[in-house]
Amino acid sequence: MELTSDEKNILLKAARQSILSKFKETEKPEIDYAAYPKLKESHGTFVTLTIGGELRGCIGYIVTIAPLYETVCESALSAAFNDPRFAELTREEFDKITIEISILSSFEPIKNYEEIIVGKHGLLLDEGGRAVLLPQVATENNYSREQFLTALCHKAGLFGEYWKEKRLRIKVFTATVFSE
Repeated sequence: MELTSDEKNILLKAARQSILSKFKETEKPEIDYAAYPKLKESHGTFVTLTIGGELRGCIGYIVTIAPLYETVCESALSAAFNDPRFAELTREEFDKITIEISILSSFEPIKNYEEIIVGKHGLLLDEGGRAVLLPQVATENNYSREQFLTALCHKAGLFGEYWKEKRLRIKVFTATVFSE
C-alpha cells in the first residue's frame, strides 16, 4: 500500500495518542476520512513497540473490515496492554517506546518453499497451529529461508523442523513498514 508521509505520520501519531489515552492524558484520536480516504480502506495491520531496540509488544490483525486508521489505533492499544508476552505498558515506559506500523498486503498461497523471498515476504501459517511472521522478522534476525520456516513452526507451537516433514500450506504477504 502506498501512503504519503502525511498519512504515515497521522497513523503514527494516532497509535501513540491511542496508547496515551489509556493513561487518561488525552482523548482517543479522530480522523477526517474525507481528507484522507486511504485511511478508510481495510488492511491487516500490526503495531510493534520497542524500547531501546528490544521488543515490548506486537499485536495486530491479519484481516479486518474496519478502516485502517481504526485498526492501527486498536493494534497499538493491544500491543501496549494485551500482548501476553509482556506486562501492560507503564506510563514511565510510554515515553521510551518507538512505534512501528506494518500494513499487510493480501495473502498469496505458495506452491513450494523456494517461492519465499526472505526480507520481502511475511509468512502466514494456519495449519496445526496459527502463526504470522512479519517480513522484517527475517531481516532483523538475519534468518535464512530455513530459519524463517523454523521460527514460523515454533511460533505456531509446532516443533521447529516440522516444515521438513510435511509441506505446510503457507501464504506469503508483503508489508508497508514505517516507524517513528
